[in-house]
Amino acid sequence: MTGVPASAAGGSSGARRTGPRGPSGAARGPAERTPSGGAAERGATEQGAPERGATEGGVAGRGGKIAAAAVNQASVWNVANLLTMLRLLLVPAFVALMLGNGGYDPAWRSFAWAAFAVAMITDLFDGHLARTYNLVTDFGKIADPIADKAIMGAALICLSALGDLPWWVTAVILGRELGITVLRFVVIRYGVIPASRGGKLKTLTQGIAVGMYVLALTGPLATLRFWVMAAAVVLTVATGLDYVKQAIVLRRQGIAERRAALKETEA
Repeated sequence: MTGVPASAAGGSSGARRTGPRGPSGAARGPAERTPSGGAAERGATEQGAPERGATEGGVAGRGGKIAAAAVNQASVWNVANLLTMLRLLLVPAFVALMLGNGGYDPAWRSFAWAAFAVAMITDLFDGHLARTYNLVTDFGKIADPIADKAIMGAALICLSALGDLPWWVTAVILGRELGITVLRFVVIRYGVIPASRGGKLKTLTQGIAVGMYVLALTGPLATLRFWVMAAAVVLTVATGLDYVKQAIVLRRQGIAERRAALKETEA
């Protein structure tokens, strides 16, 4: 009897049974049976992912920098800096009131004293607020000392111009203030000279003394203001010399540390 050999029939049925099938039971084509194409495509996709990530990271980094710059710019308009700006605006107002009606009118001098007192009070608060609430800005670092020197210098020059205060007192106080400010900038690369208790007491004494001279005082109060100003001058000179000493020590330490670091690098 002629027929298909059992081995051939079995092989054919076996091939049909063992052939790869998809989820629906149909045989998969060559493309499905060969995983290399899909792997290559997935690999190319995965390789492109880091590039997109780097690009997105770069964009995010630039965006973060722009946002940070915007925040820093906005932070200039904080309470501490606004008080400093107010003190700067009070300088011309004080001069106008001080010299109003010839400069010897008690009423105008009282208004001038009020402007001077407000400026001194804001000087106490703006620095405290900036340090306490982290409101320190580059603008504040520059504008605050300028405002301090401006209001004090305006008061001293007006008093000397009116003949109420000797010019040598004005020269000593302003010379010390400007000299120490320059000295701080000179040694800032070696470190910062901290404000001492003597310096704070000097500032307070100067403010009281100048304020008493701005007012048209007579009698015992006029005598008292003389001694308060004398104490202010002594503190001004003493603290100025102390700052110079600190600057010299700080500079020497800075130079020694740099030389030691240079030797370690060379070794």
